[in-house]
Amino acid sequence: MPIVANSDLPTFGRLRQQGHIILTPERAAHQDIRGLHVGLLNMMPDAAMEATERQFFRLLGESNPIAQFFLHPFTIDEIPRGEKAAAHVAKYYRAFEEIAAEGLDALIITGANVTQPNLALEPFWEPLTRIMDWAEENVTSTLYSCLATHAGLQHRYGQKRRRLPTKRWGVFEHRVVDRRHPLVMDINSRFDVPHSRFNQVDRSMFDAAGLRVLIESDKAGVHLAVSPDLLRTVYFQGHPEYDTISLLKEYKREVLLYLHGQRDDYPPFPDHYFDIYCRSIMNDYREVAERAMAMGKALPEFPEKLIIDRLDNTWHDTGEAIVGNWMGLVYQVTNADRRVSFMDGIDPNDPLGLLAAEREASR
Repeated sequence: MPIVANSDLPTFGRLRQQGHIILTPERAAHQDIRGLHVGLLNMMPDAAMEATERQFFRLLGESNPIAQFFLHPFTIDEIPRGEKAAAHVAKYYRAFEEIAAEGLDALIITGANVTQPNLALEPFWEPLTRIMDWAEENVTSTLYSCLATHAGLQHRYGQKRRRLPTKRWGVFEHRVVDRRHPLVMDINSRFDVPHSRFNQVDRSMFDAAGLRVLIESDKAGVHLAVSPDLLRTVYFQGHPEYDTISLLKEYKREVLLYLHGQRDDYPPFPDHYFDIYCRSIMNDYREVAERAMAMGKALPEFPEKLIIDRLDNTWHDTGEAIVGNWMGLVYQVTNADRRVSFMDGIDPNDPLGLLAAEREASR
């Protein structure tokens, strides 16, 4: 939670110069102490829909032990659903129109499965862009995750993602490249983030769109960037919400697709995820499974139980800290009425006052 400068102590000024959010007593007096209402546009396919709910809800809930969050999941009707997932949506999700009428302080938009090389040809494109446009005018800040980041850059800035030569899959080291932004305040300068995608928005595309990159990887590319106003839109290209076993489940799914003839090649290991012991277990399983497949015998059980306790999570704490910083920034500027983006006196083009501070510092 932010510090209130309740005296002329010079430390308050030093911290403000370093990028920390320090409130004046007048600004603090206008903050309404209430729960934040956060929407989750869940576009994930059926198999991952409920896991994605849990991952983002957990990331939000663990990010701040004081604030209260009211979470509002919804989806897009044009995304096809099976019977079980459709029943889940019908019972627990609400229509976007209802949520929009009541208002949101913040919004998270997940990734989605795609079938077209051009995102604009996907059946979810028109409703997704309509929601993006609504959020731009009515929500204090929106966080785009993975595919949503690609869609956002294409829709708003005309920057179309490119196909990678091979799937970017694994856990990659990242660094903070701009420590001036409060989103990355007090997090580790070097940490890991999982990635899982066939396409990428390059650093040059973020730069061409006028976005500010905050976290980047030499191998995996940009992970975190923000809109030119430095708050209204936050872009994740990686997956800090992933559980420790998320990549294991994905690897298992790909292995089983191969063994059932639905994939041509045996999947490679996710990068920097399995240790030597885990890789050895997986290689032994491959030999036995391929032998059974060739002989027409039943496939052996996938050995996830043998390795699950050896998997490390080197990303959750940092992801949690960034989301906590994000929620803190939203809390400081959102209106007491969640149908209104900002409290009185906030400049929508510079809601945190960071751009003005940068101009003043450069004089």
